[in-house]
Amino acid sequence: QVQLVESGGGLVQAGGSLRLSCRVSGRTLSTYTMGWFRQAPGKEHELVGAISWSGGSTYHADSVKGRFTVSRTYAASTVYLQMNSLIPEDTAVYTCAARLGSRTTNYDDYQYRGQGTQVTVSS
Repeated sequence: QVQLVESGGGLVQAGGSLRLSCRVSGRTLSTYTMGWFRQAPGKEHELVGAISWSGGSTYHADSVKGRFTVSRTYAASTVYLQMNSLIPEDTAVYTCAARLGSRTTNYDDYQYRGQGTQVTVSS
């Protein structure tokens, strides 16, 4: 069993930064892909960033490329989403998720998910 616990959300003004953390526990994730999804009210889940736990290869959605960076640390068993130059359209609930195997953009393909953390960007 895998447990994912997010932290770091909050309220920030446009142009500001936040760093989300996702602490992983329960089992070794060497063959897992870690993803950060977001869901704004009335919209579908969007994969904004992903990283392979073993090799560290990353993916960033076009909507956040150049502003968001996903990373991970083995020692702390933690995945991060650094969010810079935030805009009101980034307002959403952000959820950390893990799946066995390679990256997909489908939220339902991720077997493990955190509880989500709210990010609100004011104009």
